[in-house]
Amino acid sequence: MTKNKNSNTEKEYHFDNFFNISADLICIAGFDGYFKRINSAVSKLLGYSEEELYARPIHTFVYPPDLKVTLETREEVYKDKPLLNFENRYLTKSGEIVWLSWTSMPVQNEKLVYAIAKNITHKKRIEEERNILLANLTKINKDLKHLSYTTSHDLKSPVNNLLSVFDLIDISKINDEETLEFINILKITTERLRETLKNSVEELIRKDELNASIEPLNLNKNLSEVLLSIHSLIVNSKINIGIDFSEVPEINFNKEYLKSIFLNLITNSIKYSKPDTFPSISIRSKIENGKSQLIYSDNGLGFDMDKVRDKIFGLHQKFHNHIDSNGIGLYLIYTHITNLGGRIEVESKINDGAKFTITFKD
Repeated sequence: MTKNKNSNTEKEYHFDNFFNISADLICIAGFDGYFKRINSAVSKLLGYSEEELYARPIHTFVYPPDLKVTLETREEVYKDKPLLNFENRYLTKSGEIVWLSWTSMPVQNEKLVYAIAKNITHKKRIEEERNILLANLTKINKDLKHLSYTTSHDLKSPVNNLLSVFDLIDISKINDEETLEFINILKITTERLRETLKNSVEELIRKDELNASIEPLNLNKNLSEVLLSIHSLIVNSKINIGIDFSEVPEINFNKEYLKSIFLNLITNSIKYSKPDTFPSISIRSKIENGKSQLIYSDNGLGFDMDKVRDKIFGLHQKFHNHIDSNGIGLYLIYTHITNLGGRIEVESKINDGAKFTITFKD
């Protein structure tokens, strides 16, 4: 009998020892919302004495932004639903925020909750640092992609101009073979550079994300940013721009896509304006059948829709003889819109401008 008694006492001793020296937070809480028993790890982490921890309701130690979900979750535990890996934040006595991951088991007949919490603050900080790193990498990638587009765009015009110069050279008047060979090498090299620029843009288009982020966008603000970026072109072209976003001032769309749509439409209107006529465009928004729409129209050269209707948004489809025409702008616009579930329609006549109706997926 004595041996059994000593054995039981030894077991109780080991249990208490385990309870007290555990690095995890071990708690017994009542359904009244107060701690009934805690190990030293709770006091050590939160910075309160055991008397302070027993004297206050448990929820008063919870970080305020997490209080509502914590109380709602606790009510579920009181309904005899075990809690596994529930994460919330607590405030220490010094004001530091710590993250805890809880596993709680209710015992209805005792009106008690037995809980173990792990301090996952370090893990959360690592996650936060990783998310910041990913955000920075995403921004760098976006900036590099934008730089690639810009570089391709900026180099395209001088390359085309250089090729035009070669076409103007009357090689029949050049008798020196070495000079002729030199001109031919320069022309071939320039043509290869143009092809490289074209292929670079195609590769960027293929790799563009289909699941672009969507956010509420102010149409006036985003259009203003685009107009500012091409200020010199706007001034030199003497273009007249009419804007009315009063009916739909804001849409849910991708910011970079929207700017690309505005940029390509406006530069196309300037590029393909009628000779001896100042370009004029109208940009307005409206609601049609419950959908947000953007209506863009100009007074440019227009299209023969009977001929181009099925290929107007195709890659490298060119409908005017312009030195800087590459058939990418309308393709980009179409891709941006359809990738995000919208649609675009065109109405146009030769020398009577074009009207683009963009319907967004709300």
